[in-house]
Amino acid sequence: MSNLLDHIHEPADIKNLAKAEMRILAHEIRKELITTISVTGGHLGSNLGVVELTIALHKSFDSPKDQIIWDVGHQTYVHKILTGRRDALKTIRQYQGLSGFPKRSESVHDIFDTGHSSTSISAALGFAAARDIKGEDNYVVAVIGDGALSGGLAFEALNNAAHMKKNFIVVLNDNQMSIAKNVGAMSLYLDGIRTGNLYKEAKEDVQNVLKKIPRVGEGIIEVIRDLKDGIKQLVIPGMFFEEMGFTYLGPVDGHNLKQLTTTINQAKNVEGPVFIHVHTQKGKGYAIAEKHTECFHGTGPFDIKTGDQKSVSKHISYSKVFGDKLTSLAATNDKIVAITAGMTSGTGLNDFSVQYPERFFDVGIAEQHALTFSAGLSAAGFKPYVAIYSSFLQRGYDQVVHDIATQNLNVTICVDRAGLVGADGETHQGVFDVSFLNHIPNMTVIAPRCTQELELALDYSLTYTDGPLVIRYPRGSDSGHKGKKVSMLKHGKAEVLKNGNDIAVIFSGSMYQIAEKLVDELKAASYDCSLINIRFIKPLDRALIKKLAKKHKHIIVLEENAIIGGLGSEILRYISKEQLEMEVQIYGIDDYFVTHGDRIKLLKDCGLDVGQIKKNILKSI
Repeated sequence: MSNLLDHIHEPADIKNLAKAEMRILAHEIRKELITTISVTGGHLGSNLGVVELTIALHKSFDSPKDQIIWDVGHQTYVHKILTGRRDALKTIRQYQGLSGFPKRSESVHDIFDTGHSSTSISAALGFAAARDIKGEDNYVVAVIGDGALSGGLAFEALNNAAHMKKNFIVVLNDNQMSIAKNVGAMSLYLDGIRTGNLYKEAKEDVQNVLKKIPRVGEGIIEVIRDLKDGIKQLVIPGMFFEEMGFTYLGPVDGHNLKQLTTTINQAKNVEGPVFIHVHTQKGKGYAIAEKHTECFHGTGPFDIKTGDQKSVSKHISYSKVFGDKLTSLAATNDKIVAITAGMTSGTGLNDFSVQYPERFFDVGIAEQHALTFSAGLSAAGFKPYVAIYSSFLQRGYDQVVHDIATQNLNVTICVDRAGLVGADGETHQGVFDVSFLNHIPNMTVIAPRCTQELELALDYSLTYTDGPLVIRYPRGSDSGHKGKKVSMLKHGKAEVLKNGNDIAVIFSGSMYQIAEKLVDELKAASYDCSLINIRFIKPLDRALIKKLAKKHKHIIVLEENAIIGGLGSEILRYISKEQLEMEVQIYGIDDYFVTHGDRIKLLKDCGLDVGQIKKNILKSI
């Protein structure tokens, strides 16, 4: 017996489906998601939660003429299935496979590339303005999560939309989660709309009165039940959104296709901006994902029956080492406070949050606020550690410059996921942080080569009081370097791991293993190499560079960052300034955005595998 899903190749194929068929389709899509992602890994929970919503959107709108813009994109796997990419879903987030996010180059139905949160309303408003200028007639829809709604950009867009009064629709996918449980006033406000004590009390009062009416009371209650969304709209309007200039519709049960399609079709007939509040359950339809929502936000391959991950690293991750070390330091230093932007688990701060709740702050998806909030804590005499992924730190660049660095405040910025992160692709690769931090005055930047050195960097941070300090470290673990001797850090000083005379190989942080193997390979080719762990990207150990120039004719720089503005650029600038006689080769990320895929394959694509580097060195010298 063929599945209904086998006959769905584009959004038009669901237009004539009956309600019962749409429910069958939703069931089949959930089964497809669970089966596929259990093998490939990916974002499961959010996609299970938007199955009915996605079906309703594509049934009610005519994509791509009608433009559906997804915020973040974690929840677009169902959208990809319904827009002709079902067969390719088995390649999701894999090298040269489907992107885990909307991608314009992948499909005409992907209207706008999204990887970071809170962007969809701004983009949708831009599309709506463009539509009106061109005199076109189509709907524009932004789909945003409640977690993303806490981002400042979303509020800026809502404010501007109220002023512009453009016809467009915002759909809030409210599942009370971003990656972790949502926090903040907006989350509490939405909780209030969801639970609706006023609505519940009014409903109970009305029912009690009606039940007293002989014979007809129960019948009236049934009629009212059918109209409950209309009643709810009357007694608990989304006043915040109404005051912002939106027509508010909801809350709507995000798993009730009849309610969804009815509400969406109502919104299509409203003039001006409309806000549809949809309540969904993350992980819907898979009990394990419903229970363990954070674990199944993004998961590796797993066993469907148990939910257990099929491959779990035996090595402790950098994030875990960071969190454990900071927690232990906080035991003896009551000035230490930890801040994260909606990533408590991802940054390794779970234990800290439990042991020191009064000194832990999850500010939600609000990186800019996290940084300026940390600046305030520092100015008030505390020792703030703000943990942010490299790709998310980009969003707070102005706050780093204006609120932290210009005041020379002693904020420690712990840059997680620095370097290539793999499957999340262009929007998440952490390859720009050195370039945009290195040129900021008062900034000190450390790149530990292993988890032990990360712990030493955190020890160093306790005594460092001369301004902002950045500690950047990669995703994952250092694959078993535990136990190797690591020396204490000295400010602005590199570490000489091996002495040689022909070639000086200088690396930063995560390039340690590649650098170590490269030196061995060059030794086999009769080149005597020095191996230098730069440790401090800023300030640069200029004295060592000058010393190396006296013994070596060639310097090889290895970094997992953009070449432009990176460590190699700074070394080259110093060598040029001092007119030192030596040749420099820089190996890093060239001037392009790195796609998604396995990190090892991406390193090779970037020319950062040992074989290619060795070949280029031998060819050039």
